[in-house]
Amino acid sequence: MRDKVLFALSILGILAGLVSAYLYGMERKPQPPVFNPAPNPYAQGIYANGIVESYQSHGENINLYPEVPGTVVKILVAEGQRVERDTALLALGDSVQKATVEQLKSQAEAALALLEELKAQPRKENLEVAKAQVELALANLKTAQDQRDKQRRSYELDAKSISKDTLDTAENAVKVAKANLEVAQRQYDLTKAGAWVYDIRNQERQYAAAAKAYAASSNLLAKYILRAPVDGIVLSINTSVGSYVSPQGAYDTYTQGMSPVIAMGGGSEYLGVRCYVDEILLHRLPDAARIKAQMFVRGTDIRVPLEYVRTQPYVSPKIQLSDQRTERVDVRVLPVIFRFTPPTGVQVYPGQLVDVYIGEPGK
Repeated sequence: MRDKVLFALSILGILAGLVSAYLYGMERKPQPPVFNPAPNPYAQGIYANGIVESYQSHGENINLYPEVPGTVVKILVAEGQRVERDTALLALGDSVQKATVEQLKSQAEAALALLEELKAQPRKENLEVAKAQVELALANLKTAQDQRDKQRRSYELDAKSISKDTLDTAENAVKVAKANLEVAQRQYDLTKAGAWVYDIRNQERQYAAAAKAYAASSNLLAKYILRAPVDGIVLSINTSVGSYVSPQGAYDTYTQGMSPVIAMGGGSEYLGVRCYVDEILLHRLPDAARIKAQMFVRGTDIRVPLEYVRTQPYVSPKIQLSDQRTERVDVRVLPVIFRFTPPTGVQVYPGQLVDVYIGEPGK
């Protein structure tokens, strides 16, 4: 009985193996692709990786960095928003700079007030005081002269009526009164002449320096508001309220590097495509006058004709998307820039990777 069971199990195992071999040996139909791979539309076209950018006459996207460091206190726009030139995009904390501006403003105003005071001299009240001192000196001189004359006549009538020492004292009193009158007169003339021209010039320079310091500080205060340099669209905001930013940008937690605080695209109707052509294919790149290219949007069967714009005549190392040069092989590429009008019904965004074939008519 046992042998029969083993024999039956062996037969079943053989049959199962034959069935499995038959099933696995059957030719299976391949699954249709989700989308057709990009075909080469040119007989001798060359392939290049491309990245969509906002179209600029020069450069790539508009990367914005603050000129001063600080903490973000307010974000005034949203990603995808169209803005006009000089639109406020982002505000940094400026309390310290505001206090500095107010201090320099007060110093400039004080310097101006002193300058106006110098130019307004002589003050009427000071001139009247100086004039009264001259009149007092004249009266004192007249009194001293009268006393001297009386004593001199008395001495001439009777030499014993007054001592020689008293007469000399009277003469000295007249001389002192004349000297006081001369001092008072000169002080009056000095007051009447007003401020010295050199004092005015010095104060003018002091005021000019204070005014320029105030203007410079005010201009620096304005830089705590990051504004749009041109008309365009906000592509990305790489910071948040409370984050610290600097002229080097904003720290990106994911890439652990510095990124632009805000990236903007131009307001053009076009989008740009930056293609990186491997150096081993450069000899097959057509002349600029004959270049034709087509872009294929990944994940679709859509192809978009491209218009040649320019070639950056500098071959540089190929950099990965992480912006880190980690490849062991020195692969170098040449950037070629095209532009296109966004197709209807298909969303294409700056930063998107596309496939590009470059060729020339008839080839």
